[in-house]
Amino acid sequence: MMTANHTTLERCLKEGRTIYEQLQLAASYLQAEGVDEARENAELLLLHVLKLERAQLLLQWRDIFPSEVLPTWGECLQRKGNGEPVQYIIGRAWFYGRSFEVSPAVLIPRPETELLVEAILQQAMPWEKEALNVLDVGTGSGAIAVTLASERPEWNVIASDLSPAALGQAKENARQLGVLERMTWVEGDLLEPFNHGQALTLHTQSIDILVSNPPYIPQRDMEGLQREVKDYEPHLALVGGVDGLDPYRIMLDTLSSLKQKPRLVAFELGIHQPVIVAEMLRELQAWDEVHIIRDYAGIERHVLAIKK
Repeated sequence: MMTANHTTLERCLKEGRTIYEQLQLAASYLQAEGVDEARENAELLLLHVLKLERAQLLLQWRDIFPSEVLPTWGECLQRKGNGEPVQYIIGRAWFYGRSFEVSPAVLIPRPETELLVEAILQQAMPWEKEALNVLDVGTGSGAIAVTLASERPEWNVIASDLSPAALGQAKENARQLGVLERMTWVEGDLLEPFNHGQALTLHTQSIDILVSNPPYIPQRDMEGLQREVKDYEPHLALVGGVDGLDPYRIMLDTLSSLKQKPRLVAFELGIHQPVIVAEMLRELQAWDEVHIIRDYAGIERHVLAIKK
């Protein structure tokens, strides 16, 4: 027996409706399927399917929805209704004013991570004209690394990841945004490829800035995550061990053994974790200042360790 909500989906696939009517029906369908921000998601899918900018969409509200894209429209709505992130459906996500290609091989860039990039750029202002070596560990889509390479062309930005698929995705984003040839790419686990005894190095050059947004979800919390995250985003890039702090412990253990440490260390973390990792950094007594940054929701989210 067909449910009322599937009837709504069927109505979305009928010809002769205006674009605005399709949006209204799609929003109703997604809301009934338990999708948060149903209208916003419906509009993003509409822009994707019709290949329009939002300003164009507003001008075409009363136009008849083109029948040739109805099958694609229906498929996109059903995928979103099943919980798939809209960014995977449209294949793109925005970060720091740039469009990044995303796939299930990588996490979707989060708005709060833009604050980490902003903090790095601000703290490194005294050094911004230097040819700094910057390492982004666990680059994923390349959002952090590619953004830093774009914002600071004089920096040598190195992006590393354990996943070959993620590294391939990051390279493609770098290519699309015109910085591929200026970046360095390393496949490997956390700091392992860069640990050569005295300092973190690549081709004998020491790392000045270390940034990482590693997996930090505690294993026990996975079942409570939104279905968009739990069922679709890569678990390799989500789970950081029993308490979510394993990647930080491993990286800090490496840093503790080095005579020369990066001038700036910048981490993104999960809820309640920054205060713990900040204390770990302070215990190393290698930086003049260690402080925590809150995200847009007021949650402690990032830790920075800085040599003045």
